[in-house]
Amino acid sequence: MNEIQLLYVKNIITRKKKRRQQTLSFFLRVANLHPDKQIDILWAGEDGFWHTLAAQYHSSLSNNSEYWHAHATLNASADQSLPGNIRFALRYQTLGQTFWDNKQGQDYLSQADSGIKTHPSRQLQNIGFTDTLQHHQHQLTVTISVSHALQADTVTLHWTTDNWQHSQQTPCHTSRDYWDEHDHSNARNPNHYGSEIWLGHIQLDDAYRVQYSIACTSNGQVLWDNNECDNYSASHAQLKVMVLNLHCYQEDQQDAKFTTIARAINEQDADIICLQEVAEFWNDGYGDWPSNSANIINSRLVQPYHLYTDWSHIGFDKYREGVAILSRYPLLNTQARYVSENQSPYSIHSRKVVMAQIQAPGMGLINIFSAHLSWWEDGFAEQFQTLSRWAASMADYAPSTLLCGDFNITAGSEGYQLIVQGHEYDDQFLAANAEGVFEKIFRVNDAHWQHHLADDYRIDYIFKNKTSPLHVQSAQVLFTEADYGRVSDHCGYLLCFAAP
Repeated sequence: MNEIQLLYVKNIITRKKKRRQQTLSFFLRVANLHPDKQIDILWAGEDGFWHTLAAQYHSSLSNNSEYWHAHATLNASADQSLPGNIRFALRYQTLGQTFWDNKQGQDYLSQADSGIKTHPSRQLQNIGFTDTLQHHQHQLTVTISVSHALQADTVTLHWTTDNWQHSQQTPCHTSRDYWDEHDHSNARNPNHYGSEIWLGHIQLDDAYRVQYSIACTSNGQVLWDNNECDNYSASHAQLKVMVLNLHCYQEDQQDAKFTTIARAINEQDADIICLQEVAEFWNDGYGDWPSNSANIINSRLVQPYHLYTDWSHIGFDKYREGVAILSRYPLLNTQARYVSENQSPYSIHSRKVVMAQIQAPGMGLINIFSAHLSWWEDGFAEQFQTLSRWAASMADYAPSTLLCGDFNITAGSEGYQLIVQGHEYDDQFLAANAEGVFEKIFRVNDAHWQHHLADDYRIDYIFKNKTSPLHVQSAQVLFTEADYGRVSDHCGYLLCFAAP
């Protein structure tokens, strides 16, 4: 393929409330020659003045190429007219080289308010597609430009929500009112360029991901737009789950560290945060909500999350110490239970766990547990087995269970072995970062599996039930000297999950 190639240009003028705007959009494909690259649109309106418009990355293709796009909105004013007809060229700079797509030196042309013009080689073109589904989005509208030269009889979407185990077909229809319907403007249908717009609607319901391709029948022939053999795909965002032990108000510059934690949640866009050693002043056992560390962190988020917390014992002789769940999504069926035999608020061996269900987009119900269990010699085995039975009792209500938090067992220890031999839960950080080791420990039961974890000193985990349809995509360590700095005597962990 060419290093850079125009796929389509969109030129729209809108007139609303006595204001006139012109919108220019460009969609292009480039060869991924190097990560460090600059893609620009050089364009000029009827005044002859040239502008440089930077393009942005859109998505990748499997043939080592990428889609990029650029967008500009221009407003008319008393002393500034709209660009009107434009001429333009595409420029690609990388590794000291410059590549052009400028129609062999003649420049491309786009007339004012002309709608969409596709490249002559693109008789069938998906327009304005995205790879992201929005929260609560239950329908995907696909917009297709079809060349009149094809004399299309039908345009059909072939699609699946289960990776082509099953597929469906949805007929598309022409839309003469496309611009009024889609852009809310009075722009003309792009018949001037010999093409027409077809629309198709895919009913998503609660699907996490949809994949689709486009077929056009003409005179007994079938022409496909299948995204360069990749098929088009759109999915909900991954579910991001963070775990962190807050160290029960024992940090220097504690208030500043609460702010740092909130900043990390905002910047990492975490969906679920499971916190341990959540503390608030004891206050004769009545607690003090304004001093609750989970509450403080939540109050410093850009948009406060749903919060559920409970405490189990007095910590450091002055705090109610417990656990919490913060969630972007509403918390359903919240519960708190002791998993320890000891339930005295004056004993450090008294351990309570909180749980909640969330409905993540396209992932169904997920049971989330935030736990802080005792060391092995102080009752870990009994506490984990109680927790496991509790989680199992909730499994009928949700396909996925995540046990999150500070388990006070090192990887490879007796406590870890108890979990491995239970054959119910997998260590998700290991699954994301050490696939070979994960396979030996959780899949083939290597007799010497402990040796593979000799240098793994984690005690904070996210364990997922083996029957869950969720797949961990990545896992990273947070709150180290390399990123946000230390905020506790524990590191934090951020794991990303996707549905099939």
